[in-house]
Amino acid sequence: MVVNQALEMRFGCTKRVLLIFWFNMKPISFAGCFLQMFIMNTFLPMESSTFLVMAYDRYVAICHPLRYPSLITEQFIINAAIFIVLRNFLATLPTPVLAARLNYCASNVVENCICANISVAKLSCGDIYLNKLYQFVSVWCLLGSDLVLILLSYCFILRAVMRLQSGGAATKALSTCGSHLILILFFYTLLLVFIFTNKAGKKVPSEVPILLNVLHHLIPPALNPIVYGVRTQEIKQGITKLLKYHY
Repeated sequence: MVVNQALEMRFGCTKRVLLIFWFNMKPISFAGCFLQMFIMNTFLPMESSTFLVMAYDRYVAICHPLRYPSLITEQFIINAAIFIVLRNFLATLPTPVLAARLNYCASNVVENCICANISVAKLSCGDIYLNKLYQFVSVWCLLGSDLVLILLSYCFILRAVMRLQSGGAATKALSTCGSHLILILFFYTLLLVFIFTNKAGKKVPSEVPILLNVLHHLIPPALNPIVYGVRTQEIKQGITKLLKYHY
């Protein structure tokens, strides 16, 4: 993707990727590139934080069902949303700032289809150690802490389910977590593969991390309506009728 200061900052992150693939419109302004970097780095942990809140919701519903109405209130949801937005906004703001302070005197071609932090930083002639360090720390502090808390909540859920005397009740309790677990599995598996692939460096073809980066931004959001929709009775009935009608 060629970085061109003459192009106006007119497109969002998703539109930018689609424009590259569909119309080969690769130029993007420096300001647009750093804005895209900030948005991508902000919304990635925001999805992880949403999974964390959902894990807490399921923990309360299964482990403390009588206290659920008093704990999961409208005010709790509002506070959780504000916390998620502020935490991710403040934690990811230094990423584009650190990238913008660099002196870009090398190539203006980013070896990626989006303005990823390290991909852009590599174009500079200066030392990017601080950029790499902050990305490593921020990713593991945000996503890593979310993953630990999610696993902890499911450990408590599993312990509570194992104590249930009725097999049907245990199955029903676990079924409420099925959709959530599927999405978490896809989200964090792709993320971990992407991280370790980048750490492998030259041992892995450069196209592989780029592909994984794109898949990581496309697959989890695309799966959300499918996974949750299949569990909705009305949608399941509609799909069944549609299949019967055609086949």
